[in-house]
Amino acid sequence: MSWRPQYRSSKFRNVYGKVASREHCFDGVPITKNVHDNHFCAVNASFLAIVTESAGGGSFLVIPIEQTGRIEPNYPKVCGHQGNVLDIKWNPFIENIIASCSEDTSVRIWEIPEGGLKRNMTEAVLELYGHSRRVGLVEWHPTTNNILFSAGYDYKVLIWNLDIGEPVKMIDCHKDVILCMSFNTDGSLLATTCKDKKLRVVEPRSGRVLQEASCKNHRVNRVVFLGSTKRLLTTGVSRWNTRQIALWDQEDLSMPLIEEEIDGLSGLLFPFYDADTHMLYLAGKGDGNIRYYEIGSEKPYLSYLMEFRSPAPQKGLGVMPKYGLDVSACEVFRFYKLVTLKGLIEPISMIVPRRSETYQEDIYPMTPGTEPALTPDEWLSGVNRG
Repeated sequence: MSWRPQYRSSKFRNVYGKVASREHCFDGVPITKNVHDNHFCAVNASFLAIVTESAGGGSFLVIPIEQTGRIEPNYPKVCGHQGNVLDIKWNPFIENIIASCSEDTSVRIWEIPEGGLKRNMTEAVLELYGHSRRVGLVEWHPTTNNILFSAGYDYKVLIWNLDIGEPVKMIDCHKDVILCMSFNTDGSLLATTCKDKKLRVVEPRSGRVLQEASCKNHRVNRVVFLGSTKRLLTTGVSRWNTRQIALWDQEDLSMPLIEEEIDGLSGLLFPFYDADTHMLYLAGKGDGNIRYYEIGSEKPYLSYLMEFRSPAPQKGLGVMPKYGLDVSACEVFRFYKLVTLKGLIEPISMIVPRRSETYQEDIYPMTPGTEPALTPDEWLSGVNRG
């Protein structure tokens, strides 16, 4: 009887994607045409920020999340950078603070007034100069207030303490451009992928490389820590130029636990992991679909659930933090999809179909809140807290 398929019961087997109606989308946004592999979009429960196409310098829009519909062409922008903006991220603890980095080698911190912008904003709260070449990535520390990481094309990662506005540490172990940074849940480990085809797990305070994998058969692009499971997932390209994903044990990067081929398309695969539901979403740049999987602790580790399909290609995706989701609709994840051709931003909700109207405890476990667990000095002195 071994030919029977193995069925596994899962709460998330029937999760489906639902696109917001046209009046709940953001329309008429001049999305940037930059080809840098980032999302160009950051979202929290109050605001949506989008990097825009602009002449002479870099700018981004900040729109209150409830202000959907058509955006006026002269809508005020945040425009202090002298070069194209390459990445933007909201502070996880203070919802009107956003960090941006740019080709002008600077990282800037902006404070958005309540209710959004009334006129163009050119003055940043902080301007951080420490990189010698353009800065491609910024990441906030997940548990500590006012600690920001930036990665530049000078192959360095700088750790900034925003209380003093200075870099407090430099991680200098990369031999080429850093493509992606990801933290574990308490922020005590940092995983990076680099153009030199290596995956590294770094202790950020000392800058020591704890594990390193040189991926000969799997050219890594993106990496994400899978919550507190002590595993990493990378997306990349196989030696036959097909897109693939690999799962790694963070203690031992000598061999991936599994490698799985996805398809033969060429766009970069962005991984998104939801630690509360153990679901992994894969969205290809330039594709219209988002595949999703459930991650288990035993073999085969990855089980394919379903795929959300749409004809419009995505340039990047923003993700709403957990506390901004609609629990009454059993929404477990929400993407904001950038459709460049139409200048459109579409919210896509991932919904668990349930008949009952009450709060569903089993799909909403305890999740990180908006209070930082540590101050910068505590973290720099070696304290870890979830």
